[in-house]
Amino acid sequence: MIRLATATAASMAAPVIIPASARGAEGRAAPSERITLGFIGVGSHGVSMNLNSFLPQPDAQVLMVCDVDGNRVKAAAERVRSHYAGQNASGRAALIDMGRDFREVITRPDLDGVVISTPDHWHVIPAVLAAREGKDVFCEKPLSLTVQEGRILSDTINRYGRVFQTASENRSKWNFLHACELVRNGRIGKLHTIRTVLPQGFRLPIQPELPVPEDLDWDMWLGQAPWRPYCNWGMERCHYQWRWNLDFSGGQLTDWGAHINDVAQWGNDTEYTGPVSVEGWGDFPPDGLYNAAVDFEVSYEYANGVRLICKSGTPGIRFEGSAGWIECKWDSFACHPESLQTEKIGPEEIHLRTCPEREQRDFLNCVKSRAKTYYPVEVGHRSVSVCHIGNIAMKLGRKLHWDPDRERFVNDPEADRYLSRAMREPWTL
Repeated sequence: MIRLATATAASMAAPVIIPASARGAEGRAAPSERITLGFIGVGSHGVSMNLNSFLPQPDAQVLMVCDVDGNRVKAAAERVRSHYAGQNASGRAALIDMGRDFREVITRPDLDGVVISTPDHWHVIPAVLAAREGKDVFCEKPLSLTVQEGRILSDTINRYGRVFQTASENRSKWNFLHACELVRNGRIGKLHTIRTVLPQGFRLPIQPELPVPEDLDWDMWLGQAPWRPYCNWGMERCHYQWRWNLDFSGGQLTDWGAHINDVAQWGNDTEYTGPVSVEGWGDFPPDGLYNAAVDFEVSYEYANGVRLICKSGTPGIRFEGSAGWIECKWDSFACHPESLQTEKIGPEEIHLRTCPEREQRDFLNCVKSRAKTYYPVEVGHRSVSVCHIGNIAMKLGRKLHWDPDRERFVNDPEADRYLSRAMREPWTL
């Protein structure tokens, strides 16, 4: 591990026993070069996208997994044990600590970083507290539940000098990178319009209350959000469909917007600021368990004259300029003129920060170098802020003027009230 420690936090299991391979054999880094990690949230995405990506890294060591769902934390711990046993010639697995309260992870002195793969309303509180404890942070997008949360998070990370990665693969994908570099280097002339398309949302009627499963800490799962009874959310209990309820997220506009609208900000060279106005409409279900917009269209204007139009449909992005256009779906690239497909960016032109090995590898590299990641906290905050103010404009049903420097609406106290929300006790920032 990078930082030496003298004690470990209390947890559900015995202290970790490092397998023989951790001594530097079999291609793995020696303990003194190892980045020690704790995982907060080990659901389907936390395991398939993050745990499974960090485990093979030769300079990373997973010491603890934590989740409010007992079944999930046990399954994740077994995944870690199995991985390290497979790397150990003797077949002896590591003992991995398990926890149900994220504070057990962030207070461990033997951890260099935390990986947060929780629902959106549980991103900022653990990340802020982890930074105060001297931990570097890898956190899933969208970063925040409100604009104010994101501002507090970014300021805290910078104040404590922590490395932070907003978890998104888009900045490592060849098509989005190539598109943004071409746009930033003027290959389509003067950029005037960006069109982003995000998936449609969903509807679900109110569901009857059900007993809380014994293995789930429902009060902790709710956290800062208002109290709600446990019920059938339509898929994997509460573990996925919370995205379509505004108590916990911002619907598809924030969920996919933190991917696609981030690419728009990247290509527009506005990733450290934001638009100056926003207006739009959204089809919000009048009743039901899901209350985020199902269909929507939001239009933004930037100080540089560029217009961003974001609507629901088949995900993708299109940059339109005075001399051509570029359109990307998740794994495709189309353009006019067609020569842009193979256009090379010269050594003296703008080359955007990326990591072809994706966000997990980039985070580990930056923990060691103390450089900024390819999707740092301020950029992650600004990207989701674009989405948050879009939801506010749809809710209020009128055009809003935004001051990206002050992160306030212009002479609009009613709209400003949506920039933050009360937290259920005892949670606070």
